[in-house]
Amino acid sequence: MADDGAEQVLDGLRRQAHRLVADLAGPVRRVRLRSGDAALEVEWHDPVPAPRAQTSPSGEPVARTDPEAVPAADRPTVRSPVVGTFYRAPEPGAAPFVAVGDLVRPGQVIGIVEAMKLMNEVTAGQAGRVVEVLVTDGKPVEYDQPLIALDPVTGPDA
Repeated sequence: MADDGAEQVLDGLRRQAHRLVADLAGPVRRVRLRSGDAALEVEWHDPVPAPRAQTSPSGEPVARTDPEAVPAADRPTVRSPVVGTFYRAPEPGAAPFVAVGDLVRPGQVIGIVEAMKLMNEVTAGQAGRVVEVLVTDGKPVEYDQPLIALDPVTGPDA
């Protein structure tokens, strides 16, 4: 009988997840819902890989926190998966996930976007070195807005 109760809770979470995804503007990469001890997590893989740049600008990395900043057209970026509020750290006062000069790997978390009380991890789509932070911590972002600019890394560091 205990399994029936757990199954009912999971069914409720599934229905809630379905409604939530249908209500959100833009694609969703991950949904995580909990009710007591029961948890439901669904993650979709990005069907379109991040574009790769052929060249990268030279010079030292510079942090930019202008929310309207636009990276160089030939530089790959990590983009927001949803509309919401961008946070560079997992909680207030904590160190940011990444900083200018850090090397990131594909799938590495670079920040989170809060949307409707859900924290959506933002992950890098390719290896690269962080050259610019394009959005100020705690600022609203749009779907597909560039958040972090990267210099692509190839070879043994990738």
